[in-house]
Amino acid sequence: MFKAVILMLKKLVALSLLVGLVGVVAYAMVKPETAPQTRDRPGRGGGMAKDGGAPVVPVLAARAVRSDVPVVLDGVGTVRPLNTVTVKPQADGRLIKIHFREGEDVKAGDLLAQIDPAPYQAALDQALARRAVTAVQFANARRDYDRMVKIPGVVAQKTMDTQQAQSEQLAAQLKADDAAIASARTTLAYTRITAPISGRTGLRLIDEGNVVRSGDAGIVTISEIDPIAVIFTLPQQRLAEVRRAEAGGPVPVEALDGESQNPIASGTLDVIDNQIDQQTGTIRLKARFPNPKRELWPGQFVNVRVKVATLTAVVSIPAAAIQRGPAGTFVWVVGSQNAATVRPVETGLITETIAVVTKGLDVDEQVVTTGFARISEGARLVVRDAPASAPVNFAPPPKGKRGNRTGTDKRREREQSGQAAPTADQRAKASGQ
Repeated sequence: MFKAVILMLKKLVALSLLVGLVGVVAYAMVKPETAPQTRDRPGRGGGMAKDGGAPVVPVLAARAVRSDVPVVLDGVGTVRPLNTVTVKPQADGRLIKIHFREGEDVKAGDLLAQIDPAPYQAALDQALARRAVTAVQFANARRDYDRMVKIPGVVAQKTMDTQQAQSEQLAAQLKADDAAIASARTTLAYTRITAPISGRTGLRLIDEGNVVRSGDAGIVTISEIDPIAVIFTLPQQRLAEVRRAEAGGPVPVEALDGESQNPIASGTLDVIDNQIDQQTGTIRLKARFPNPKRELWPGQFVNVRVKVATLTAVVSIPAAAIQRGPAGTFVWVVGSQNAATVRPVETGLITETIAVVTKGLDVDEQVVTTGFARISEGARLVVRDAPASAPVNFAPPPKGKRGNRTGTDKRREREQSGQAAPTADQRAKASGQ
């Protein structure tokens, strides 16, 4: 009985110790740690100067420069061949030979296909034979009439008139035979199908051995792609600027890639349409581009940039530096000792990358282009060269006396140095010493 009581007490003690251990572990897991102070974490947000004055703000900046700024108009266009021809047969017959390859560059006059010429050659030979017969009859009738004229009073006047009419009739027939021969030769020439323009052939529309007829869908399409054209539109409000530029000479036009970053080809404005589209309020224009490297292709969509003027010797800054507020536009200037100063400005032309400043800024003044969120009047600016440069090293926070450091500070220092936390025995030995 006594042993059973002792065994039960031991189990209760063991259970109490186990419950206590579980409680300690749970408390350690959920125990909140003291939040680190912002000053102990340099590099996040704006830091403070060593003297506790104005905040330090990292920014990107650029200098105002005096330069020539082009005035450009942006549009979207479609590449089209300068000329397009669908080659169709003009004579009926069997297609016996195709002399071109699909996608081949051809020149005007090159032989493309051959239709069986035998029936048309026979027709030409018949026309030549008829003319020969008519020529002989005309010559005989003319000689008879000349003999009658040389012997006056022997042949009746009526007979002479009939002979003269017959001679003239045969002369007219001779001209008709000449026309028939010309027609036969033309039809025979249609059996040789040649390229009407220089350009690039597409996929052929019919194969050898087929019987073709005049008016069929065609044999192949030829597109002139060097030079090539781009049809694009601009708002009607820009028409006056384009016309003024055209009056001063050829208007440069650039075709850009899909990102509007890199020019694909450079050309000149060719045609301004004769009316404005009332539904869209735009005007259609066509530009011509040399295309020796085939960088432009028919059906391709491109961005178009038209240069209509150039602003000379103006003060310009990156467009990202321009800020807008209730009082108008302004910029943040990097002043003396890198102090931030707000400066109201007046702007002229503003593009995606460049802004022209007409008033309020001088050449070589440095303006902030990135990092406005933390700037305040008088803040000390740290100008970086590029966004990918090394992070700014802020001044470390002032350190207190060694004896006043908290346990959190000591633990953070050990974590940064890679040292392990001291055990309970090590802490006991340290306190005993």
